[in-house]
Amino acid sequence: MRRMVPIENASMPDRTVIEWDKDDLDALGLLKVDCLALGMLTAIRKALDFIGLRKGCVFGMQDIPAEDGDTYDMICKADTVGVFQIESRAQMSMLPRLKPRCFYDLVIEVAIVRPGPIQGGMVHPYLARRQGREPVVYPSEALKEALGRTLGVPVFQKQVMQISILAAGFTPGEADGLRRSMAAWKRKGGLEHYYSKIVDGMTSRGYEESFAKAIFEQIKGFSEYGFPESHAASFALLVYASCWIKCHHPAEFLAAMLNSQPLGFYSPSQLVQDARRHAVEVRPVDVMYSDVDCTLEDLHHEPAVRLGLRMIAGLKASSADRIVAARSQQVFDSAEDLALRARLELHELKLLAAADALMSLSGHRRQQVWEAAGLHAAPGLLREAPVDEDFLALDEAPEGEEIVFDYASTGLTLRRHPLALLRERLTLRGLMTAQDLEGIEDGEHVSHCGIVTLRQQPETAKGTIFLSLEDETGVVQVIVWKSLREVQRQELLGARLMVVHGRWQREGLVKNLIAVRLEDLTLLLGRLGAATMSRDFR
Repeated sequence: MRRMVPIENASMPDRTVIEWDKDDLDALGLLKVDCLALGMLTAIRKALDFIGLRKGCVFGMQDIPAEDGDTYDMICKADTVGVFQIESRAQMSMLPRLKPRCFYDLVIEVAIVRPGPIQGGMVHPYLARRQGREPVVYPSEALKEALGRTLGVPVFQKQVMQISILAAGFTPGEADGLRRSMAAWKRKGGLEHYYSKIVDGMTSRGYEESFAKAIFEQIKGFSEYGFPESHAASFALLVYASCWIKCHHPAEFLAAMLNSQPLGFYSPSQLVQDARRHAVEVRPVDVMYSDVDCTLEDLHHEPAVRLGLRMIAGLKASSADRIVAARSQQVFDSAEDLALRARLELHELKLLAAADALMSLSGHRRQQVWEAAGLHAAPGLLREAPVDEDFLALDEAPEGEEIVFDYASTGLTLRRHPLALLRERLTLRGLMTAQDLEGIEDGEHVSHCGIVTLRQQPETAKGTIFLSLEDETGVVQVIVWKSLREVQRQELLGARLMVVHGRWQREGLVKNLIAVRLEDLTLLLGRLGAATMSRDFR
């Protein structure tokens, strides 16, 4: 038994962390519990609190109606920006194919887009059987018990163990040893010695060699990352809860997600753009109305989301608290009154002005910045003395400049999308919007331009990169094959505003743009294209 372990102070008071190797714990027979921290749990709790506030009662997970048809309709359309687990590019591509219509479908959805089923070649057979393109068959009557709920295709870790016992002659103890070798941390081998026992054991019992090898490939996939069925079911509960909230309470969902940042695939800007496309009204940060967190207004009608002071880059939480506390005692009548009673320094006033948060007190942003600059920090004895300067009326900034400052200060804009300002120029170049592409038939050659909001290269994609491009009308999913990636690497990885010339691919609700050639139009964004002014673009 080890007598020495690393020790460190925990972040919580009066707690200490000792670091034991997980394999040593296992060898000694000590209990090991994995605690998984999920930001979505926080977001769901905050959303449920908002819903309860509107309903005038406590509203919990148990109050969410089961098997809601509208929620599954939304899921089948892959309208899942921001929800738990099924918000990724790969999951969104799978949803219209699998078409989940009940809770267990979500359990499978969570588990099937994983290296185990993908590398084991189990995804396409499952989809083909679910869609009725292939008959549901079982390798043997003995395996029907193990594979009945997944249409004869092994999807879960437990099923692989059952197959090893029922079809390869493993004992329960040997199957448990196989499970341990499949555990997520066994990524550097530890499985090859099972190959002959699995393949030979299955073929000697009359199973096809191809099926036996496919099972072993799936086992290797599980060694990278495989889901037990119970794990997938637990995650599916959060998938359904987050989807139901997004479907029926989109304002509450947005406010909760913004108050739980950072988490998930999507930035605040993308979440806000998506919510506004779903008719959610989002109101700007304003010292006269905003709390520290984002809140709901007009609770008895269709609620609007009021952005909170937490959205302002660089503003300390303590300063935001003082603003809210001072306003609760008496509303502010000027920027000067705000500065004095909330004890704000000059740089904090400038942050508020840059975020357009002094609109109700000072007017448009240029006027706000001018007034904030005039409220110089006074010596201690003169801190309460008013500043008396003549009023100077300034012209309002053009929309493009306002949008630049929006992104710089809060990471998003409630004004027009940046591409709306460029649309005339983009149209002259023959570049279609996301909305235009909705009417295009499969196989047509098209050109589209959008802001790159996501780049993804899954390990199972064999060098393929997936992009998401956003314009003022929606989001387009782009597939870039490895061959093009190697030729246009600079445009692919460096462009913030990208043109994709390619072939439009649609299969039912699944739509992708297959890239043939890329262009970098980042220069058209001007200052929005600079890294320092684009916290959201990546």
